[in-house]
Amino acid sequence: MKRLISAYASDIKNLTKEELKQAILASEGRTIMSETIVSFETPLRNVSNPEIARAFGADMILLNFFDCNKPIINGLPNVKNPIKLLKKYTGLPIGCNLEPVDFNTKLLEDRIIISEGRQATKETFLKANELGLDYICLTGNPGVGVSNQTILESIKCAKENFNGLIIAGKMHGAGVKEKIFDLNIIKSFIDAGADIILLPALNTVPGVTENDLREACTFIHENNALALAAIGTSQESSDENTIREIGLANKRCGVDISHIGDAGYGGIALPENIMTLSVAIKGRRHTYFRMSASINR
Repeated sequence: MKRLISAYASDIKNLTKEELKQAILASEGRTIMSETIVSFETPLRNVSNPEIARAFGADMILLNFFDCNKPIINGLPNVKNPIKLLKKYTGLPIGCNLEPVDFNTKLLEDRIIISEGRQATKETFLKANELGLDYICLTGNPGVGVSNQTILESIKCAKENFNGLIIAGKMHGAGVKEKIFDLNIIKSFIDAGADIILLPALNTVPGVTENDLREACTFIHENNALALAAIGTSQESSDENTIREIGLANKRCGVDISHIGDAGYGGIALPENIMTLSVAIKGRRHTYFRMSASINR
């Protein structure tokens, strides 16, 4: 069993759900997840955003705006199952966001309507299985209107219908005014079947302290789940010093996966910032390993 940060594509290819979770845990807080939008024109013609993210040090890829009913990833050939092809091209675990929309909650902004293939439903969970996704992330994009209650309900449904890891939580309010750091909510997510709890990284949402994040990570680990801290507030396009500071704060607090969002040019963080986060979290040795190891190994 290898750490994810030390694993070749051939090691990652056949990991089970439990083995992937253990490989992340064994990496001791040095795993980088890059989120990329799949529906935008990519910064590099004929190269997909996930391929760029992998080239700059990402260990896991999270697809945003991915429609399970109409699976298309810009920068890849138009094939029936782009997830299978993307795994071949990157050699990394691949997951996508599915959003548990709460149509009854009052929003702080105008509601954005998303397609059924992007919503967290039994049908999309089953489709995610068919496509071969390694994990799903139950969260909300700005203005969609995702609440903690609908996330909880979706975890239970995903547990019954999806075979991979379940990530659940909020990077920001997603248009709804409610608590994000709440140990009772975290416990309910874990009890319902979440494997990884998503939290906003320090310095990304107002009022969250280092003690808040540390307490949440400790609680999550005590309940046998993993913690993911997300840069999901467009700070993925900020300066490298900011990215480095956020990453090191994640590590101090006990985060297992450091996520960097997609709000750079063309639906991906500034590639230099992915590398900066990676070097800060795991050093040049492991960053260069991920950047240079052939997908054929």
